[in-house]
Amino acid sequence: MVARAAARQPGTGSDHTPGLGIARYLDVILVVASAPFVLLASMPRFGYALAAAGWIVIRFASEAIKRRAWHARDTRARAALHLTAILGRVWLIALVVLVARFAGSNSDGIAAAVVVLAAFTVELIISVVLRGPLSSGLGGSR
Repeated sequence: MVARAAARQPGTGSDHTPGLGIARYLDVILVVASAPFVLLASMPRFGYALAAAGWIVIRFASEAIKRRAWHARDTRARAALHLTAILGRVWLIALVVLVARFAGSNSDGIAAAVVVLAAFTVELIISVVLRGPLSSGLGGSR
């Protein structure tokens, strides 16, 4: 049972298969793949570029912090790192949208917010799908 729980922890390396790597980062792939459409449709480029770059950098930084948290031995350090990853990510994403709005125009801020919202929605859906049912790891035989 412990081996099964360890296999489900993100960042442990034991749950990697070729198809899951692409699915796990589908949000990043979609943000990058939407660049030609933004350029061709003459949408607010500054807002898109800032949000796309911010999303990708913050997403990978958050993953690195979470991976470090899973390997931490101390429970307090693990909790602090997870909290840093979650709250830091929220604040930095909000900052990216605000910078796009005030350094660019109102439409740049809206474009940045749309990019971040779409990427977050895709990431949330993928994380729920990849996580599987909650009851499989809880309340097993004792």
